[in-house]
Amino acid sequence: MSTQTVSTQLESYVAGRWFRGTDGGEPVLDAVTGQEVTRVSSHGLDFAALVTHAREVGGPAVRRLTFHERAGLLKELALHLGRHKDDFYALSLRTGATRRDSMVDIDGGIGTMFSYASKGKRELPNDTVVLDGALEPLGKGGTFVGQHLYTSRPGVAVQINAFNFPVWGMLEKLAPAFLAGLPSIVKPGSQTAYVTEAVVRQIIASGILPEGSLQLVCGSAGTLLDELGEQDAVAFTGSAHTAAILREHPAVLHRGVRLGVEADSLNCSILGPDVTAQDDELDLFVKGVVTEMTVKAGQKCTAIRRVIVPEPLADAVVEAISARLARITVGDPADESVRMGALASLGQREEVRKAIEALRTSADIVYGDPAHVDVVGADAERGAFLSPVLLRARPGAAEPHEVEPFGPVATVLTYGSLEEAVDLAARGRGSLVASLVTHDPQVARDVARGLAPWHGRLLILDRDDAAESTGHGSPLPMLVHGGPGRAGGGEELGGVRAVLHHMQRTAIQGSPDMLTSVTGRWTPGARRAVDGVHPFRKSLAELHIGDTIETATRTVTLDDINHFAEFTGDTFYAHTDPEAAAANPFFGGLVAHGYLVVSLAAGLFVDPAPGPVLANFGVDNLRFRTPVKVDDTIRVSLTVKQITPRTTADYGEVRWDATVSNQDDEPVATYDVLTLVAKTAGDTAGEN
Repeated sequence: MSTQTVSTQLESYVAGRWFRGTDGGEPVLDAVTGQEVTRVSSHGLDFAALVTHAREVGGPAVRRLTFHERAGLLKELALHLGRHKDDFYALSLRTGATRRDSMVDIDGGIGTMFSYASKGKRELPNDTVVLDGALEPLGKGGTFVGQHLYTSRPGVAVQINAFNFPVWGMLEKLAPAFLAGLPSIVKPGSQTAYVTEAVVRQIIASGILPEGSLQLVCGSAGTLLDELGEQDAVAFTGSAHTAAILREHPAVLHRGVRLGVEADSLNCSILGPDVTAQDDELDLFVKGVVTEMTVKAGQKCTAIRRVIVPEPLADAVVEAISARLARITVGDPADESVRMGALASLGQREEVRKAIEALRTSADIVYGDPAHVDVVGADAERGAFLSPVLLRARPGAAEPHEVEPFGPVATVLTYGSLEEAVDLAARGRGSLVASLVTHDPQVARDVARGLAPWHGRLLILDRDDAAESTGHGSPLPMLVHGGPGRAGGGEELGGVRAVLHHMQRTAIQGSPDMLTSVTGRWTPGARRAVDGVHPFRKSLAELHIGDTIETATRTVTLDDINHFAEFTGDTFYAHTDPEAAAANPFFGGLVAHGYLVVSLAAGLFVDPAPGPVLANFGVDNLRFRTPVKVDDTIRVSLTVKQITPRTTADYGEVRWDATVSNQDDEPVATYDVLTLVAKTAGDTAGEN
């Protein structure tokens, strides 16, 4: 067993200092040995000071940073935690977790932070606001427009986490909240809070995050929710019973506190009717079920609780799962031969045993003994050990759809048709995740569309994606984690979605000039600045939103069109066959290629000499508005739309609004040009 030391009593981090509860605390026991690890209490903690510090110190400090600066701090912090993860692993053993379990929790949490650091830099602006969607014209003359905008709330993000993931549970909530500009108050599950406290101590000691952006409550949440108001949010992971209590709290009911819940979840895995005993998919299905039963000793909100199989394959599935479970070694997680450690506590083991008894009302145990398990390297009774248990439901069983055994337990149910399989899954009344193992695209389509309304995530697994699949029970930072109904109705992760969940979306209405000022992005119809200096001659420091070049004109000739067709091989009839082009109601005669128009436009606005513009890296939103006919004349208005400095490079990104018009001032093409521009006239180096 690990001898990693823990203080005799856990401390909370409040208003810039560490605080120890004043009543001696409640004991927290080692899940493997039953010995006392530490004590935990928040007695005497000043919850008003906790929230005030977050609002008045942490929040303003975070919101002064741009998204890119926040992302940079998250990356720095993830690197720092990675250098100390061996200490976290040693502590995690005492929670009953094997090294594989700890990897899911510790490396998974740090990896999630890395992911949000990357997404913050790549997908969010180097600004403090986010534009949502396209500009909405609100009047015929273009002088009244609307734009949706996300801004940071001047509130606090309270995160109440479960005991099963003391690291990932914190970091997956902390990272998007920090990116959104919110300070976090973390309240971990007491049984494993010593691991969370160790991580928070490293974060605080590093000095990477602004003071007040992270505080910790070890022990009871006390009167914390009483201190919250309309700008604050609570993200809760835990039981549906506790979630129901939180939903009825006056702060939620009457003061507008936003509550996100991830609660009970009777997740399922369905074996497709196309699968035979000889198919690779059967082995994938069995491996997936056993993995989800035994990783973290089944103490995962995403673990498979219901195993839904075609009736003809039920015996084969039960036999295969039982055979694989028989190879699972239970015991001291520090022993390298052990595949499954202990549950988090003796109390948790008793709860699982009670759930098994409830399931036995309508199901029979076909593998395992909840009262006995052979244990390697530890005392089976002093530690919270439990055998994996597989049950097989009798026809019409109700309990598997109502009882969640939060441990290494699953129940096999059978179906006769796909409709029945979908119905069985839906009887869970909403789950975080389901998996479907099939190699039949039609089965995948029918089941996926039936399951989607009842699940937050759906894995479709077969021989083609198995090698790269992350598995049924792995929430990924780029995909949403949450589920409808009994799963809580909440939503976390999902890439930038999780950041925007924390922010306020507001519809801004006004003139183009006003919206340009508010959003920091040039709005069509706003004033343009033409000062006689070509914008491509200006560095990032010299450019301003609205800087514009109005080009000379160019006539598009038949020779131009013929040459482009011959040179590119694009001989579409609208460009080469006068008779066919004339018959087309969209053209009424030969027209220039759209890409010819864009190419000629570039020739009109590009300044050819070396200068601050380092590269063109693409165009966005290209639309061809009006056909350009032979001998039409075109010109370009090119306007600085958005300027985004890169924090780690001597250049930034400039988005230009390009409008190509004809001799009648009709737009023939509109698009955004994307360039990299040096920050100063002398900068030429690339990104670090």
